[in-house]
Formats: sequence, C-alpha cells, structure tokens
Amino acid sequence: MAIAGRMSDLEVTSNQMVYRGRVKNGEIVLDPGVRLPDGAEVRIELAPIERPEGQRGRDPLFQMADLAVETGISDLATNIDHYLYGHPKVGDAE
Repeated sequence: MAIAGRMSDLEVTSNQMVYRGRVKNGEIVLDPGVRLPDGAEVRIELAPIERPEGQRGRDPLFQMADLAVETGISDLATNIDHYLYGHPKVGDAE
C-alpha cells in the first residue's frame, strides 16, 4: 500500500518521513490526508512547546525579580536561618 499525503504534510529526512499530528483524548491524530499502511513502524517524538513571547510573563518564575522587596537587612542571605528559625547569627556563635 502506498502512503498518501501531500508534500506539505511531511518532511523527508535521511530516508525517513515526518508527519505532523496532535494528541486528542490520549490518542495520536495525524493531520488530515495522512495515511499509513497497517503494520508500519512509527517513532513518536514530542515537538517543543512554543509559547508566544507574551505568555512568558505569566509564569511566576519569570516574575521573581518583580516580587523582590528591599528589606533593609544587609546580612539576610548570610543569616537566613537566624531570621527564619531563630538560629544564632553567623559570627555570634564565637
């Protein structure tokens, strides 16, 4: 059986054909017009998710610098355990 499809539906790379599709309800659905013969061996690779530039800002990780506030505590990084848990300050243990 021949594989039907337009050239725009596939890419040919080193004797391999790459078809596009999506996962729908847990099943892989190939783009319209793609027909594969029964028993054809396939390899599935996830395409990288491309986010529009505007969506990057929605991730709180990218907003971390915007959330930082000035505390006035000059040794906060050094003595974080003191300020969070009441441990002795570094340097006070001597």
